[in-house]
Amino acid sequence: MNEAAQKLTLASDNTGASYREAPSNIEAEQALLGAMLVNNEAFYRVSDFLKPTHFYEPLHRKIFEVAGDIIRMGKTANPVTIKTFLPVEEKVGEMTMAQYLARLASEAVTIINAEDYGRAIYDLALRRSLITIGEDMVNVAYDSPLDAPPQAQIEDAERSLFELAETGRYDGGFQSFTDAVALAIDMAGAAYQRDGHLSGISTGIHSLDARMGGLQSSDLIILAGRPGMGKTSLATNIAFNIAAAFEPETQADGSTKAKNGGVVGFYSLEMSSEQLATRIISEQTEISSSKIRRGEITEPDFEKLVGCSQMMQKIPLYIDQTGGISIAQLSARARRLKRQRGLDVIVVDYVQLMTGSKKSGENRVQEVTEITTGLKALGKELNVPIIALSQLSRQVESREDKRPQLSDLRESGSIEQDADVVMFVFREEYYVKNEEPRDEFDPKYEEWKLRMEKVRGAADVIIAKQRHGPTGTVRLGFQADFTRFSDLADPSYGQYGHD
Repeated sequence: MNEAAQKLTLASDNTGASYREAPSNIEAEQALLGAMLVNNEAFYRVSDFLKPTHFYEPLHRKIFEVAGDIIRMGKTANPVTIKTFLPVEEKVGEMTMAQYLARLASEAVTIINAEDYGRAIYDLALRRSLITIGEDMVNVAYDSPLDAPPQAQIEDAERSLFELAETGRYDGGFQSFTDAVALAIDMAGAAYQRDGHLSGISTGIHSLDARMGGLQSSDLIILAGRPGMGKTSLATNIAFNIAAAFEPETQADGSTKAKNGGVVGFYSLEMSSEQLATRIISEQTEISSSKIRRGEITEPDFEKLVGCSQMMQKIPLYIDQTGGISIAQLSARARRLKRQRGLDVIVVDYVQLMTGSKKSGENRVQEVTEITTGLKALGKELNVPIIALSQLSRQVESREDKRPQLSDLRESGSIEQDADVVMFVFREEYYVKNEEPRDEFDPKYEEWKLRMEKVRGAADVIIAKQRHGPTGTVRLGFQADFTRFSDLADPSYGQYGHD
């Protein structure tokens, strides 16, 4: 063969190889549908992971959807009962719709392999979705304008891959109300089975749980306070309680889900991971964090610390100490953590230390708006609650009554609007302590002592906004030496209000 003929052969081979069909297995789809029409039990073997959209052939999608609806209603799905709901006039090759359904049923042998057929269909659907994502990436990379940052495309691609890894779906759009109702019933059932009968994840502080029903999935919870009030301590307490209570449960598709507690991702923008760990160790061992830092501990104390550190190494609490992290970086890392280790709660300490995009960098209010909107969107995407800490403006200090209000949130418009729950930490002890008369023989000293006794060791968590329940104040105990919040022994201290 001469050189020209060889080139022509190679070109024609390459042309032939360039066309590839999307991966599918029509025979597996037919076998599964046939098994379902013969024995409806086959549907329940695949219904927890297989959806109509996973079928490659549009007609098979319709047959699976109709048969599934009939079976869920407690009726029998067979070629006779389902043909009424399918386009009778549609031809499948030379066969009518009724003949095709009868053929599917007659060629079905057994339902033993139904789950294997379902898995094969599901896996091929994922591969088709991966191809779509890959094609989108290539097209966007070729066609995007020169000034478009590649980082934005990476984040979009990572988001698409995360959705595919988590739910097996690569789409958006509407959800039927039937599905929404089913999800609501599932949530109620989970609350009934969970410790404390909470619809959300328990904070480990019962009086807070009683007001909020736990931390609800996809909620953005703003925890705000002036410096020294203990907002980081409260967030740390809650994060540790959730991680320590983690109890995994294996799902039907082999993945694990938290039955109680959860995996916590803690973004500590202010403190290092060592400082955060010291706080948690202090809280758990009841050894003052200042003593731990200065090394003023006894041998029994040291044994306590070692025991506590060994226990802490086993709990699923992950700390990211990157300072000035952007909302895009935070989202990408959260998706990665959920994919690799699981993720049930995110804590961000604190919002004002995060950065937005360069576009909004000139205007801080716009930047905070972008951050809070991004956090809310991330909570919905990952279906996890996000506790975001926030500073309060100095105007609190200039008032006679220093209890915080919603208007005290710094750059408050977007924070208040995007949040599902806004909580303020307020410790009157902090302010009363600073009012101590210098002279202990001052007539006002006794009056100050009485006031101090009333507020010592107490903290108010003011729930100023809550979409799902009542507002009001929860009274907690606070041990400053160990930076620990806890329930008060006397529940009558709680002061509750309502929307």
